[in-house]
Amino acid sequence: MSAAATTACGSGGASQSADGQTELTIATFNEFGYEDLLKEYEAAHPDVKITQRKTGQGQPHHQNLFTKLGAGSGLADVEGVEEGYLSQVMSKAGQFNDLGEIGPKIEDGRWLKWKTEAMTTKDGKLIGYGTDIGPLAMCYRKDLFAQAGLPSDPEGVKALFSTWDSYFAAGDQFVAKVPGVAWFDSAAQVFNAMHNQHETGYYDKSDKLVVDTNPDIKSDWTAVTAAVAKGQSARLAAFSNEWNTGFKLGKFATKTCPSWMLGVVESQAGPENKGKWAVTDAFPDGGGNWGGSYLTVPKQSKNAKKAAELAAWLTAPEQQIKAFKAKGTFPSQVKALDAPELLEQTNAYFGDVKAGALFATQAKKVKAAQYKGPADGQIQETVFSPALQSVEQGKNAEEAWRTAVEGAQKAAK
Repeated sequence: MSAAATTACGSGGASQSADGQTELTIATFNEFGYEDLLKEYEAAHPDVKITQRKTGQGQPHHQNLFTKLGAGSGLADVEGVEEGYLSQVMSKAGQFNDLGEIGPKIEDGRWLKWKTEAMTTKDGKLIGYGTDIGPLAMCYRKDLFAQAGLPSDPEGVKALFSTWDSYFAAGDQFVAKVPGVAWFDSAAQVFNAMHNQHETGYYDKSDKLVVDTNPDIKSDWTAVTAAVAKGQSARLAAFSNEWNTGFKLGKFATKTCPSWMLGVVESQAGPENKGKWAVTDAFPDGGGNWGGSYLTVPKQSKNAKKAAELAAWLTAPEQQIKAFKAKGTFPSQVKALDAPELLEQTNAYFGDVKAGALFATQAKKVKAAQYKGPADGQIQETVFSPALQSVEQGKNAEEAWRTAVEGAQKAAK
């Protein structure tokens, strides 16, 4: 989900401008697809002026969020929250407005049930409106597959991507045939997709850390690090300058692609690679969900009611379809998943694939989101991802595993 600095300034940015407009700020990260939507909202609401503040990745955005929550001032009127940080936000639910109370009336069942439940407190307060979800698909370079003698059409690749075993086996074939090009971009990106398929992740539902006792996590670790040892990884840290350049230069042939990743691939690979990338609903071991966010209205906002109106409008099915068209952020709204406008939506960059229908199919395979515990996002971004990068840089995989477990235990304290 591009980069710019995020420091949501003011205590909610709630002052009136010289011409009497209400000034609202919205703090997001990665790509929410809101640039044109915010202009559209301003055009329909001439009494409102909106400033969007974006950061490239989730971790610095959320560090800012929690710092400003602790300080009691400085947050935007509308703050984005990624699923990996839900538990921490819910533990501070009292510092966020109940949108069911201050927001406009919204029809029941707007969102997928599991999406709403994750942001509802035990006493029934709705702390955030659901934005996108991240149903998983696989992106791949058709030209590089052909170069390796692998099938490159959507039907032909299904056998390659049917299971993780078949995926890594195809990777062995690929790197043997195409010297200098890796099978995937980053060990952490593959590991995160595998990890998000499991019912239980780093925590169980009682908020107990289970990193060292959950066999699925160790199994994923073993499979990914074995692929690294065989030369399948381009060894690029996600969202780094080198990773961005890797798309442009064709340094890897496949990419785990939650729906929001399509916009990232297009923006980084550039127009010169249009038509070379394809996306398929064939995903190892059936798919899953990776990512997805919410819009919240902190109690620091001095214009909370108008902020809630903006957040509600941005998360309505119609706007979520537009955001998907802009940046691939896939709707979490039930009506949107069956809307002809979504199902007929094609993506020219990926060979005019019916991306809307593809990800709607993937979304309906997800019955429940993996439970995210208190330090889940931190463990993923600052513990496991660096540990996997260390393996890519030559560290022993078992030694790195022990480092990851210890790091997770420290993060969970």
